[in-house]
Amino acid sequence: MSTGAIVVLIVIVLVIAALAFLVLRRRRLESRRTEAGELRREAQQRSLRADREKAVADEQHARAKQTEAEAEEKAAVAKRELASAQERAWAASRERRHADEHHERATAIDPDANGDDQAAGERDGERAREERA
Repeated sequence: MSTGAIVVLIVIVLVIAALAFLVLRRRRLESRRTEAGELRREAQQRSLRADREKAVADEQHARAKQTEAEAEEKAAVAKRELASAQERAWAASRERRHADEHHERATAIDPDANGDDQAAGERDGERAREERA
């Protein structure tokens, strides 16, 4: 074989090797593009799922906040009602004491009252105090 033929053969082998390299590279790139597309689709699906979950979580958080606010409002109303009930109980107790004092004073100054009336008045006052307790 002549030197020219060897050179031509080497050139052909190099061209075939270059073409094979380019074909393999193109297939590898195409495979990577396909994989990247699949990953993007999966990422998009996961992103949509995450957005839906976030929306559900936000709604649940809003409902919890609303329930908490309602509970706080009910607690405030209950606190006001309790304070009002205590004030009324104290006022009733104060009025009962005044009534007992007036009854005792009336019994003490009544010339027609006898000791039995006074004892009955004291028993009534004690009974009233026991009912309050």
